[in-house]
Amino acid sequence: MDNLDYGIIGNCRSAALISKTGAIDWCCLPEFDSSSVFAALLDEKIGGSFEILVDDSYTITQRYKKHTAILITRFVSGENAFEIRDFMPRYRKEGGYNSPPELVRYFKHLSGKPVFKVKYDPKLEYAAGITDTYVKKNFIVSLTHGEKFDTCFLYTSFNKNAVLEGREISLSKDGYFLMGYNEKLFQPTVRKMYTELERTKVYWLNWSSKTPNYKKYNAQISRSAITLKLLSYDKTGAVLAAATTSLPETIGEVRNWDYRFCWIRDASMAIKVIGDLGHRNVAKRYLQFIVDLIPDKDEKLQIMYGINKEKKLTENTLEHLAGYKGSAPVRVGNAAYKQKQNDIYGILMDVIYEQLSKYSNDIENGEELWGITKGIVWIVSNHWKEADKGIWEFRSEDRHFTFSKVLCWVAIDRAIKVARLFKKTRKLEKWTALEQEIKRDIHENAWNPEVNAFTQSYGSPDLDASVLLMESYGFIHAKDPKFVSTVKAIGKELSNDGLLYRYKNEDDFGLPSSSFTICTFWFINSLYKIGEEKKAMKQFDKLLSYSNHLGLFSEDIDFKTKRLLGNFPQAYSHLALIECAVLFSNKESEVQVLESIS
Repeated sequence: MDNLDYGIIGNCRSAALISKTGAIDWCCLPEFDSSSVFAALLDEKIGGSFEILVDDSYTITQRYKKHTAILITRFVSGENAFEIRDFMPRYRKEGGYNSPPELVRYFKHLSGKPVFKVKYDPKLEYAAGITDTYVKKNFIVSLTHGEKFDTCFLYTSFNKNAVLEGREISLSKDGYFLMGYNEKLFQPTVRKMYTELERTKVYWLNWSSKTPNYKKYNAQISRSAITLKLLSYDKTGAVLAAATTSLPETIGEVRNWDYRFCWIRDASMAIKVIGDLGHRNVAKRYLQFIVDLIPDKDEKLQIMYGINKEKKLTENTLEHLAGYKGSAPVRVGNAAYKQKQNDIYGILMDVIYEQLSKYSNDIENGEELWGITKGIVWIVSNHWKEADKGIWEFRSEDRHFTFSKVLCWVAIDRAIKVARLFKKTRKLEKWTALEQEIKRDIHENAWNPEVNAFTQSYGSPDLDASVLLMESYGFIHAKDPKFVSTVKAIGKELSNDGLLYRYKNEDDFGLPSSSFTICTFWFINSLYKIGEEKKAMKQFDKLLSYSNHLGLFSEDIDFKTKRLLGNFPQAYSHLALIECAVLFSNKESEVQVLESIS
């Protein structure tokens, strides 16, 4: 069965996906949302890739170096063996971090005389035009003269002509490839690349050492935390929903979107989780991203922004690409940026409150955050009664979605808490009255006595997994009969062999036909909290078994085959995995020293 059997490498500036056989099938440079250099993921024929080819006698295995984002692919044929250590350089330097727009493939000779061939086939600018590749004295250069001029450079210790011609290469000592967006000022060497590898390893070990150790699911929590970090963009503090565009929710359908943007909802949820693990700088940078986005006090938040704070994210279709497994269209940009979704204010306020309550004595932008808090209350108080597109971004008519209303309540509830932290009591009476009004409205209109549950939207009989979050956000107690019956109703109606639909009612593109991974994590979390702990943990272990060979999840899972679908790796899925795993684990009393790395 085809699956998203890829590892992700990155340096908080860009990322690449590497298949379980060592092929780079997706990479955008110089940044996450730049046009692709390799896009075989979206078109196997013309997309472009960087493959390492060996004969059938080789066994290929893949793993991450523990607690790092360094991906190790091992090739073994009898006594002949070598490893490729793929990474994007990232390490601390004076005044910040070194995160160049490049990737390194370090070849480690293990034993014997292994042989391989290289298929180096970059296709710049989403393979829209012709990419020409030439051997020069110090490097291999690729360039395109299409609508946009672009270049990339490959440096290597191997014979450059043999590489480009796909001739057999024998490995008797360590070697390297460095593929980057810029021409190097100083010629790379094997020794320099080994130093880059070691520095990058030390960076990730130091970063991971801040994540607490847990008695259960420690490896899964660590890998998910690193994945969330890989989806964070250092330059502005943005957090991406995923590293890819147009991986379909269902093969052959048109639910294909570009996820290389910062959704306020996804990012805020991710930041809350990663902040709870002790990674404060990621949260700090994200809050600055928000402060920078809202210069005007009455400016409404968009649901999403470009990673460099772009507000206009025009959606275009790349007609020349066939799409993942033939699932067109391939989209760049995302028209959803124009949508109105009222839940984002509550999700953002929740993060602001969390950070302020933890670090109230050490918040550099407290005054700006208090200003944003007052602005959010103003917007919510004026607009919470309006319909919107909801968390699932329905592209048809607006509705009064329960999740959106609950998060409007969260916005006011957290604003009240922030006001108390700052000892700003002047508005408390007015804000408390508004909070109570929204709460009453939800209980009166979102509860459906016939279904015995809170439903997707006011007056609707349809169930929706997002309603499960009303407990997590403190709107209702886990043991409240209304919440217990909602969880059971959702389990009965939306569960399919242990995987959850987001909803089952028809949307703009028909009936959903795959499971949205985060929803199953939400359901497991809710089951545990209402007292069905054994059932929850059993379902959690089953769900973890559906990850790929490296423990990574995409957005969706096919109900029948359990293959991963949708954009990859997905921040949503990994933040929810962490929430469940931490819930099921007892944190050890102190962070232990990392185990020695093999």
